[in-house]
This record gives sequence, C-alpha cells and structure tokens, in this order.
Amino acid sequence: MSVTSDEKRVLEIDRYHVLLAPPRADLVALVEVAAQVAQVPLATINLITDTEQHQIATAGFDASICAREDSMCNLVLHEKEPVIVPDASQDPRFKDNPFVTGEIGDVRFYATHQLRTPGDIVIGTLCVFDTEPRDLGDDQEQALLTLADRVVDLLELELRTRELTSAVAELGAAHAELERSNQVLTAFAGQVAHDLRNPLSAVRMSLDLLQEQVESPDLDAETLAYVATRATSGAQRMQSLIDDLLSYARVGGQMGRGEVDLEAVVSDVRADLAVALEGAEVTVGPLPTVTGDEVQLRAVLQNLVANSAKFAAPGERARIEVRGTTTADGWRLEVVDHGLGVPEADRGRVFLPLARAHEAVEGHGIGLATVRRIVDAHHGRIGIDETPGGGATVWIELPR
Repeated sequence: MSVTSDEKRVLEIDRYHVLLAPPRADLVALVEVAAQVAQVPLATINLITDTEQHQIATAGFDASICAREDSMCNLVLHEKEPVIVPDASQDPRFKDNPFVTGEIGDVRFYATHQLRTPGDIVIGTLCVFDTEPRDLGDDQEQALLTLADRVVDLLELELRTRELTSAVAELGAAHAELERSNQVLTAFAGQVAHDLRNPLSAVRMSLDLLQEQVESPDLDAETLAYVATRATSGAQRMQSLIDDLLSYARVGGQMGRGEVDLEAVVSDVRADLAVALEGAEVTVGPLPTVTGDEVQLRAVLQNLVANSAKFAAPGERARIEVRGTTTADGWRLEVVDHGLGVPEADRGRVFLPLARAHEAVEGHGIGLATVRRIVDAHHGRIGIDETPGGGATVWIELPR
C-alpha cells in the first residue's frame, strides 16, 4: 500500500521530536531574527500534520495549535517559492480565513516559505506577518528563504546529535557488555575446572579400585563389574556436564527451562562427591521437582554440598542435610551443615568471585560466586543463615 504525502509528512515530523516538547531556544532565536529581518512584530515556525497546525516557535505572541483547515500556510504549502501577501484581506485565498477575519487573528501582511527536509518532504513553513498591510523587499524575501533553510538545518542538527548520542550510548553499552562477557568467561572457565574436579575424583577412585582388583590374586569378577560400572557412570556424568556447560556457553548464558527432579540430581551429586563425602553423614529429605536448567541446578547443589563437607569442624565428621519445600510462589531449598559456619559480616561477601570466609580451608572462592550467578539467572534468591547449634544453612528460593 502506497504512503500518502500527509503520512510521509507526519512520519518526518515525528523524527524531530518537537511537537510535544517546549519551544527550543535555537528555533525561537531564529524566528526572532526572521521578524527583525522582515521588520514585522510577529513570526512563527509552523509544522503541519494531517489534521493540525503546530506553532513550535513564535515571536511576538504565544504558540498555539489550530485545525489544519484553519491554517493559512496549509493553503500554500505546495508553493516552492516564498508567498508574499501585502494585505490578506484583499487576497481571495485568505480573505475568509479565520486568521484574517478576526475569528482567530487580524492578519494583513503575510509572508511564508516552505520547510523542506533533506528527504524532499515539506513539513511546514516559516511565516512572518503583521496586522498592518506592508510589503517585503528583494533582500528581505531572500533572507526569508535562507532562514527557512536554517530552520531545517537546526532540526536536522538536533536529530543527528540525538542519533549520535544514542549510538555512543549503544557503543558504551556494548563495551560494558564485552567486559561483562569477559568476566563471565573467566568465571565460566573457573566453574568448569571447579565442577569437574569432584566427578573426576570419583572416576579416579573407581579406577584405583579397579587397578587394585586387577592386581589382586583374588580377582572378583562381580567387584570388577561394579567398579567398572561406577567409573563409567562417573565419566558419563562428567561428559554430560562438559557437553551441557559448552552448550550453555555457546548460547550466551541463556538458561534452559524444564522440569528438574532434585532428588535424582542430589543422587548424582552424591555419586560425584563420593571422595569428598567419605565419612560424612548426609541426610536427604523430600525434594520437589522444580522448573529450571538441570545442569546448572546440579552445579548449584554440587557446590553447596561440597562446601558443607569441606567446612566441617576440625576433628568432626561432616553432617549435612539437604531438604526442600514448596512455597506459595515457588520452591525453597536448603543445604544445612554443622561445621565452621559463615560469620554474619561475610555472608554477602562470600558470593563474590574469589571471596573466602575461611582462608585456612583450601579453595579458590569460585563455587559460591557460581552458585549466585546461576540462582540470579533463574530469577531466584540466595542467602546464608546460621544453623542452630553452629554451622551454615544456605537457602535458595526459586520462582515457579
């Protein structure tokens, strides 16, 4: 469907953002110059839409809006040369116009020229007028034409400045996003190394047991099969984690959404952490099926359970509870331990990359930062409370 000239004009006017804005000082100054050059008390810049005439800058009177059919400039909008009328009350085109008859104004002298954009679209006029008859000299007529061109120049300058400002802001945002992406990439590399260490330890333990069986004079085929199956299972989980993490990186960190059975996830986590949990007492309560990204939620639980085992009190075996409840808005998960705990002053800081609450315990401070990032991506909340009797309770709230 073809676009009419009125539609083109409205679209072009919209680009300049001047109809609803207060009068611009530069346009008002130009209108005042036009009035001085023409030696008249009144001047205006009119933009004409499909239904209205908007006076966006005026000299000698207050700007207003009128219906397009009442506009004097609308009658000569097609004229490519300046229109100069010594006495509008004697001109057949204007003598019955409300701006001439006294209904809206008492215009006598009237001179106007088109405002034509670089796209060759006429959007309105620069108009000077008086309540007394008069005329313009050739120099004044040429000045009116020149000033009309400068109106468009000012509109274009502001438009290009706005576009440039927007482009600079977008460039700044892109630069910030690049820095953020680099930080995420660094964290991601740490996450991969951190999260693969535990299942790799489980695989190595199984292989060590397998080697012991092979070297033993009392070779037990059933034990061999069990250990081999356990090693294969750990390797498969590690491969799955690698594949999922790489997929996560390729899609720019977008989270998958699906049903995640947390009881099954915790079962896998316990198998992956077989070495770290050796000697620990782990209690798993009923866990819900939640909505989220399975591999990322598994990384969350793996990090939290591993931390609980790592930060057991010296000389005591780790006691860990994993439990979950359904709430009105989603789900709440808790990983509870009875170990060293986290000082209240550090409970926000430990979620930052490389931050650690207990320097004497081996670690790089990546795990909780990773957990926080994953929970944020799920639009959830995370925090740490003190376990009654001592220790840390890390809680996570996930929305439906």
